[in-house]
Amino acid sequence: MSGGSDEDLCPQAEEVSPTGSIRKGCDPLAQTQRSRLQHRRVKINQQINKEMRMRAGAENLFRATTNHKVKETVALELSFVNSNLQLLKEELEELNSSMEVYQTESESINVPMIPLGLKETKEVDLAVPLKDFICEHYGEDGSQYEKEIKELMDLRQAMRTPSRNEAGLELLMEYYNQLYFLDHRFFPPGKNLGVYFHWYDSLTGVPSCQRALAFEKGSVLFNIGALYTQIGARQDRSTVQGIETAIDAFQRAAGAFNYLKENFSNAPSLDMSAPSLNMLVRLMVAQVQECVFEKVVLLLGDGDVAAHLQVAQEAARVADVYSLVFQTMAQPPVKDYVPFSWATMVQVKAEHFKALSHYYASVALCDHDVPSAEDEGKSEKALLQFHATKPQGPSLNVVLRDAEERRRLGKAHLKRAVIQHEEAMRIHSLCRILRKMDILQEVLSFTHRRSLDKYSEIDHEDDFFETCEVPSIHPKTQQKPEIKTPNFSKIRITDIFHQLGPLSVFSAKHRWSAQRRVRLGRGERSFGLTLRGDSPVLVAGVVPGGCAAEAGLREGDYIVSVDGEDCRWAKHAEVVQILKSSGEAGVELGVITLHSPEQGGQGEKKCVLLSAGGDKENTRLKNPSTAVRGSGYLLLWNKKKSSTASKKRAGGTFNLPFTNFRDSEAMY
Repeated sequence: MSGGSDEDLCPQAEEVSPTGSIRKGCDPLAQTQRSRLQHRRVKINQQINKEMRMRAGAENLFRATTNHKVKETVALELSFVNSNLQLLKEELEELNSSMEVYQTESESINVPMIPLGLKETKEVDLAVPLKDFICEHYGEDGSQYEKEIKELMDLRQAMRTPSRNEAGLELLMEYYNQLYFLDHRFFPPGKNLGVYFHWYDSLTGVPSCQRALAFEKGSVLFNIGALYTQIGARQDRSTVQGIETAIDAFQRAAGAFNYLKENFSNAPSLDMSAPSLNMLVRLMVAQVQECVFEKVVLLLGDGDVAAHLQVAQEAARVADVYSLVFQTMAQPPVKDYVPFSWATMVQVKAEHFKALSHYYASVALCDHDVPSAEDEGKSEKALLQFHATKPQGPSLNVVLRDAEERRRLGKAHLKRAVIQHEEAMRIHSLCRILRKMDILQEVLSFTHRRSLDKYSEIDHEDDFFETCEVPSIHPKTQQKPEIKTPNFSKIRITDIFHQLGPLSVFSAKHRWSAQRRVRLGRGERSFGLTLRGDSPVLVAGVVPGGCAAEAGLREGDYIVSVDGEDCRWAKHAEVVQILKSSGEAGVELGVITLHSPEQGGQGEKKCVLLSAGGDKENTRLKNPSTAVRGSGYLLLWNKKKSSTASKKRAGGTFNLPFTNFRDSEAMY
């Protein structure tokens, strides 16, 4: 079989970051079958975009003109454009159906899994909008942040071509986590930067663009789920470790799509709509259940009656979940854009695993002797709970003890298995793309032939009884799939724009006065102020008539520089030490005052509460090298500050004494 792990054999291209370190997880130049497939997807998406723009222009002209000859010409052109779009859609559907490329090269025979291709995006130039916002909102020279802007754009460029491994996932998650900071730094509530994010639909190739950063986040999250599906599909499922890895990957893919469904509304593209994501979640759960079945078969060994009955019930469970997926795919609007090969593959698997459930039921009944007395109770209980309804003929207790009755019931199950195998092969033959898939054809033929051989083995010439219709097998599994949200907290990052200051104060939702420079001299008794909090330090109190008040300091001011040195990230003790060590000339402080756009008159009070609480984001990022921990701030797109952020931190206040001259002189 072609393709599964060729990515490991190619030298991985890695992008160099502005800091000189190697950007892992990026393979823009790797010539693997998967990357070539993705490049074809890019070209098809671009052609679809071109044809759709031509169609939109032609439709506008058709509506605007009153000339009949022009209308006829435009109508003819529209028919050509629509034909081209249909051909491109079919080509993209065939591309989405290229499952073999993503499978493993293991010699064992496994039914192929369904992976998703990554959403493609256009390059976005963020330099000018970010520089303008830094200048207008933060009052700084945007050109001083060219390095940070380039680092962000390089990260976005790298995540467009992630490698199909853990490093590629980490690259996508790193960019996703950075979008949290980008959102809070540069996207005020209800506003945007005027930047359009362009993404192509993974299933239809139709382009979509929005100015909302949530669209960018949702698309990256979709690609995280898609990459998990590719990692799951490439695993060697002939080993327990490979199966466990595939199970984890498909569960995390389901978690990514489910999280996207619950947190992203008004999706502009069909692949991110609620019905589509619901279908993808169910598909991933079904593939997890299939892996569980394969693990049970792998660990089966010789087994006994109860063990084989368990395998049969696992297969019935897989058939059930695939039937549910097929029903979901057959409902509008999903049926209008889901690849026909996917729906056919799901239907084939539903019939295939029904056949396997009856085959293993026959093996349990025909290939095993009457169990010993100690195992008889276990087998009897398993058989009593095995069928959805009671089968015809003698009681199951009699069947378990009578070899001939077991053979008859087993033969009936085999007959049902052969019928289901033939139905699976019939459905498979209806899809041109699946007919090209050699590995699937091989699996279906092998299992069908195995059931026929087994039927011939237990069929006797003197069998004159009529084979009864066996009821369906009661589905049951020992390992239910879990929907695991991707663990974003394991990716430790640093806010690229941390030099702008602590996010608790220096964010897009806050506005503050222009920086004022205050010359604070040492008075006869003290400076006459109270400081509180870290990063940045807050002027919590000013003594009327004191040096601080005369210099122009006000309660609620934040100290952002001391003698020209930036101290937005400075700790409380550091600022205090600078003030204490100042000479007779005093110090020059750069201060700002926060203003709330909603409550202009209460801006100072609000900023005091923010600083005094030492809120979580402030505390966590007060050191520029501090890595992000915890996923709570990274998962939600509109994370609100906890109300506990306004509580005062014990021991976080430094009071300059106003009455004792010696004490104030000693401290400063």
